[in-house]
Amino acid sequence: MDTDERRGEATASRAADAIGATGAVDGRQLWVEEPVGRRRMADPVRTAAVRAVIIASVTLVQAMAAVLFTLTASWLAFPLVLSSVASTVVATWAVLDVWVTRQVWNQRHGVVSEPSSTARGLRRERRRARRTARAAGRAASRIRRRSANRLSEA
Repeated sequence: MDTDERRGEATASRAADAIGATGAVDGRQLWVEEPVGRRRMADPVRTAAVRAVIIASVTLVQAMAAVLFTLTASWLAFPLVLSSVASTVVATWAVLDVWVTRQVWNQRHGVVSEPSSTARGLRRERRRARRTARAAGRAASRIRRRSANRLSEA
């Protein structure tokens, strides 16, 4: 089966789906919103990320210009190479700023915690142990009360 034939079948099946039993066009939505897997970045983190991308792109353009000026033996090559080195340091700092800003945001505003399955299993085991200890404590107190009641009756 050729790709065009498959496309023709897909188009025909979509058209048949859109037209109902009455012959009227189905009122399906043209645009369907799907939930996003990841949440949006916080505003300060997004700002730092945009700043870092702009600085990194300017650094790359500057480095490319330095290479081209060096190949043409222009007098601008040396100052441009020096500024490219400085710009690389600034770009590295900007990327670190994104990371630090993200960490600070997570610490100040909290993060949705999704414990791993191992942590969940350990928590279950601890809960079971606490329940059995409480049950044993209750049973021991009942036995003590019964024996105290029997001694007082006698």
